[in-house]
Amino acid sequence: MQDHDVPIELSVLIPVGKRHGDIAELYAEYKLALEQLGKRYEVIFILDGPNRILADVLRRLQTEDENIVVLGLTRAFGESTALMAGFERARAPVLMTLPAYHQIQSADIPQLFGALSSYDLAVARRWPRAGGPWESLRRAAFHGLVSRVTGLRLGDLGCGARAFKRRVLEEISLYGDQHRFLAVLAHRQGFRVTEVLVHQSFADRSKGEYRVREYAHRALDILTVLFLVRFTKKPLRFFGMIGILTFGLGILLILYLLAQREFFGQPLADRPALLISSLLAVLGLQLFAIGLLGELIIFTHAHDVKDYQVDEIIQYPDLAAASLEGPDRSEQFPETSRIATPTGARTVSS
Repeated sequence: MQDHDVPIELSVLIPVGKRHGDIAELYAEYKLALEQLGKRYEVIFILDGPNRILADVLRRLQTEDENIVVLGLTRAFGESTALMAGFERARAPVLMTLPAYHQIQSADIPQLFGALSSYDLAVARRWPRAGGPWESLRRAAFHGLVSRVTGLRLGDLGCGARAFKRRVLEEISLYGDQHRFLAVLAHRQGFRVTEVLVHQSFADRSKGEYRVREYAHRALDILTVLFLVRFTKKPLRFFGMIGILTFGLGILLILYLLAQREFFGQPLADRPALLISSLLAVLGLQLFAIGLLGELIIFTHAHDVKDYQVDEIIQYPDLAAASLEGPDRSEQFPETSRIATPTGARTVSS
């Protein structure tokens, strides 16, 4: 029983989709770890789509524990959408996401929470990790490619255990499968991100067998992250680079065909290479034009896009005291007397 006079300090979001374990057993394990924090908390279960059996289980748990909140979505929208729906109803300044199945040992949950004393977001990494050579190679290749693309070295993007401050999701909107890349997107926004080593749950023994479609999805996810991290405000560099290469290849082929026509007497008619080279040149121009349009859109909306975070604000000393030693600094620097401190920023007086 928690003290109702104490404000909620931690909101735990647990999205429940197609893959889930024994919810009652899992919640009992999580609850033991959360109680060790000594904080007033709430646990929000988000049912990603109708599920009568799970809904009945959660209602029974809710009658036994007043800390539980159950949120049901009309259909399956995906884990990212479920997390955002839960975030909109969370009340605490600190949030934590936990999987609806066994991934980590619950005893390591306090480590995630404790990491927020120095960081804005902490993601769990299961270590040592069970799995065969093929699974280890697949994970290493995926995370190595993500590290090359983003510059952030992480080793377990598939782990659903994370802890972060509220302002992280106030600045980042998740959709699709972007929940896996929350740490990457937060790092891009200037938040401080760390990885916490935790023990893998004994019940988490996935064999890592995926269909070809899953590998294709992960490849597209990496391409999406590449664009979001490096080219969100520089679309011309992405589309322009591809457009110039495509256009240049098309022009070179056209010049080659013209040289054959002029110096070797080969006709241009009925040659598929001429059609292909022309299409490449036109496609290159179109891609370049898309990049220019993207730059114009970014330019017109740049004032609405915030991709930075304020860590601290350094103010001038007390203006009244400073005026005794010299000219009135408030007249020289009138803006210094109107500095506002945003939420979450630290203020340091020099």
